[in-house]
Amino acid sequence: MAKQAKIIVVTSGKGGVGKTTTSASFATGLANRGFKTVVIDFDIGLRNLDLIMGCERRVVFDFVNVISGEATLHQALIKDKNTDNLYILAASQTKDKDALSEDGVAKVMDELKKNFDYIVCDSPAGIEKGAFMALYFADEAIVVTNPEVSSVRDSDRILGILASKSKRAVEGKEKVKEHLVITRYNPERVEKGEMLSISDIQDILRIPVLGVTPESKDVLQASNTGIPVINLTDSDVAGAYSDIIARFLGEDKPMRFTLVEKKGFLKRLFGGN
Repeated sequence: MAKQAKIIVVTSGKGGVGKTTTSASFATGLANRGFKTVVIDFDIGLRNLDLIMGCERRVVFDFVNVISGEATLHQALIKDKNTDNLYILAASQTKDKDALSEDGVAKVMDELKKNFDYIVCDSPAGIEKGAFMALYFADEAIVVTNPEVSSVRDSDRILGILASKSKRAVEGKEKVKEHLVITRYNPERVEKGEMLSISDIQDILRIPVLGVTPESKDVLQASNTGIPVINLTDSDVAGAYSDIIARFLGEDKPMRFTLVEKKGFLKRLFGGN
């Protein structure tokens, strides 16, 4: 392969901020653009990614089986049914988080690098072993946060770990490139002072915003039906994730879903939303 495969970790300090939703849509979006992409679930013992990707019944072998030599990578990779170029490596539901060893994960990453353009690592929340392993090998990090103080503060902790404990930091290489994705953003609530604004969040974290996804019921609908939300056509959230992919690939896209929509006269008259 001519160009070097990139390892991207999707991470956050806090659970429930939309990390797996982001991992699934980010990997799908890259594959939709023609890049051969694999997304790996590092949440050993819980395992959510395969549900959101709609392939939970097809999991025979998982990440830990590959590390322990019980299966080959070829046996464990699940090809996505709806998206060409996209593969999933599921987490183990039965094993312990300690089943992930640095050597084992490194071996899997090296093998994946031979065949893929992008390796997306869906990190568990917090800073336990699975999360540490997910971010250790990263070239780039997508830090997912909600516009609330506890979520942003926890994301700041993760930035500290990326800066000091990632493989790049340990080896004194160029630092992990950081991107911020703000999920469940509601401009009306920001105006009322119920949520932090984008600039509030940037003041605290000081990393570039890759994108903002609006608060939406579509996310739940997508995960319940096993479709990455980026594939829900005509949905604002799908549009937001498509913009995120475009910006990640260096395209210039104005930020959407960040301002309160002023309702037109007819909408006000008829109470449209």
